[in-house]
Amino acid sequence: MNVKHLSRILPCLAWFEGYNSDKLRLDIIGGLTVALVLVPQSMAYAQLAGLPPYYGLYAAFLPPLIAAVFGSSRQLATGPVAVVSLMTATALEPLATAGSEQYVAYAILLALLVGLFQFLLGILRLGLVVNFLSHPVVGGFTNAAAIIIATSQLSKIFGVKVDKAEHHYETIWRVLESAFAHTHWPTLAFAVLAFAVMILLRRMDRRIPNVLVAVIVTTLLSWALGYQQDKTAELAQIESGPFQELVKQYNSDYHSLNDLSEQRVSLREEYMRVTDTQGEHTAAAIKIDNDIELLNLRIEHLKASISQSRRQLRDQGLCMVGSKNEHARYYPADRAREAGFDCSCICYLNVGNKPLDTTSLTMRAGGDVVGTIPRGLPAISAPPWDTSVALNLIPMAMIISLLGFMEAISIAKAMAAKTGQRIDPDQELVGQGLANILGSTSQSYAVSGSFSRSAVNLQAGAVTGLSNVISSAVVVIVLLFLTPLLYHLPQAVLAAIIMMAVVGLINIRIFVHAWRAQRYDGIIGIITFAGTLLFAPHLDRGIMIGVGLSLVLYLLRNTKPAIAMLALHGDHTYRNRERFNLSQCKHIAVIRYAGSLFFANVSYLEEKVTATVSAMPQLRHVILVGNGINELDASGVDALEILVERLEARGLKFTITGLNDHVYDTMKRTGLLARIGENNVYPDVARAIHSVWDEAHRGSDEVTCPLRVVPTSLVLPTAPEVRKHGTFGTKGRDEDESK
Repeated sequence: MNVKHLSRILPCLAWFEGYNSDKLRLDIIGGLTVALVLVPQSMAYAQLAGLPPYYGLYAAFLPPLIAAVFGSSRQLATGPVAVVSLMTATALEPLATAGSEQYVAYAILLALLVGLFQFLLGILRLGLVVNFLSHPVVGGFTNAAAIIIATSQLSKIFGVKVDKAEHHYETIWRVLESAFAHTHWPTLAFAVLAFAVMILLRRMDRRIPNVLVAVIVTTLLSWALGYQQDKTAELAQIESGPFQELVKQYNSDYHSLNDLSEQRVSLREEYMRVTDTQGEHTAAAIKIDNDIELLNLRIEHLKASISQSRRQLRDQGLCMVGSKNEHARYYPADRAREAGFDCSCICYLNVGNKPLDTTSLTMRAGGDVVGTIPRGLPAISAPPWDTSVALNLIPMAMIISLLGFMEAISIAKAMAAKTGQRIDPDQELVGQGLANILGSTSQSYAVSGSFSRSAVNLQAGAVTGLSNVISSAVVVIVLLFLTPLLYHLPQAVLAAIIMMAVVGLINIRIFVHAWRAQRYDGIIGIITFAGTLLFAPHLDRGIMIGVGLSLVLYLLRNTKPAIAMLALHGDHTYRNRERFNLSQCKHIAVIRYAGSLFFANVSYLEEKVTATVSAMPQLRHVILVGNGINELDASGVDALEILVERLEARGLKFTITGLNDHVYDTMKRTGLLARIGENNVYPDVARAIHSVWDEAHRGSDEVTCPLRVVPTSLVLPTAPEVRKHGTFGTKGRDEDESK
């Protein structure tokens, strides 16, 4: 295998052509600069994906290096990104509890599926599949996703915890209600401080790593002020009978829920066995199906009861009396104040999505921090595989693959326009796919190209993908030696980092641009935006609505292409007669058909031509302008042949113009060209009219033919007039360009 073929498999080999110490210095600076943003951002995005923050560092370890080595872009910075992180949470939340071992395993499995799909598209040279996601659809989805991502961080900004509702907007309402009554002011203060640091430093100098500075400042303050004040207590230390009973009821309901869930799994397995052996409509199968439905009702009832109990437990402020954990007593805050206790330390029970350990309850008196991050590199192992879960995740994996790649390739092309580099979309798919596949072996969740970090890489002057290798090396150093320093990083600061990052995703101009291009594109973008917001957290529904609408409108446009009657315009070209208010020739109909001719629209062409013929009693010749016919299938061939026969039956002649080579060859192979007659096929309208005009007007009383005489009201200025006035005029130019 020669170097040329090897470089197609490993594009990184081209990095070192003409490489020197100056380029190495720029790559080192670029890699270090990106790493300063990558470390805090990756932790924040992992939190957005429902994973412990350190899984973001795992995703920033191997994938950036792999994507750089096998991808075609030299500046694209791969790693955790906001939209893919949100889509990961959307895919996994129905299957497991966020942050649990099972949830983490499913996230790694999802990364593997995303990588496999991208890799297959790349090696099969199917990068064009991203064209199914139109820009209005992606723009509508991205804007909605940015709002969803930003608002999903409000609970961490205000320091409150609520149960998620069926719809995202309902969850946000719960957050606002809880924030109104229970905002943790130190948490809000840390978030505001982080915002202030990032915004001010960005305005001062964009080269300053504002995210890293915000992390360092707030982490030091958190450590110095004792921001985290979690305490441990037994249930017996809480001096409230109703509160203790509520905890016991909560645990009892949870255990009952787990038992019922196990019963449901067993019944479903039994149902599958019975339906396979006896059929779906047997008495045994119907009975099991009814039992499953009853279990579903009981499970939903228990979930509602657990949710209500969890909300009551979270909202109950407890006054801690005593200084040591083992001797402290906890009283409901209102009772403690009435009794005259010093309530300077108000705690709240930390209630998650699992039963409470009554011998070791966590009492939150401060704010949430990142906490312990395991030191060392992630273990390299085969990703966990579960066939049933994988089949469930495939639809979302495909959506994440396409969205992630579309974001990556858009960024890569934008940078290539500035650097003059050639981007190969299929090779980029291979690089992104391998990054996710190999990343899943090191406990990474799904990743993609990052707009913000790629921009930082480019601005820092990075020349090759070696900068991404250096960024990965910095993450390795952090994992090996610096994780204890991140313990006191406030969760609210990570939330602020996410909110700052997604502000750049909000782009209202894309709707305006789409509307100006085609109104239906603007409408599709707006509907996708609204649908994504409405159905969140089920984000796939919003984007599928947009894709569905795009396909429907595409089919509608192609089943009814634009058809226009042409006449001679003042600029000596043939234009739309109705648009420019031109006269119609009595004997020749020049019909422009702007679309491919295939099975779905052949009847439409026939209807329009028939209607035209019926409305023109003195018609003698039909000229079909076929410049817009890019494809012609068997149905189209048959339709044209039938059309010619019907016109001839009426005593009319038929001519066609402007055929491209592909359509011409199809007509020749099928015999349609011989049927029409090669002498009736012309390269353009002017020659066709010149050839047929005399015969079509023989014995005619038409004095002024609109196909040969320029209308005086539309005659353009002469050359001297143009030189005198300097322009044709805005109106005339606009109409000319929009013919």
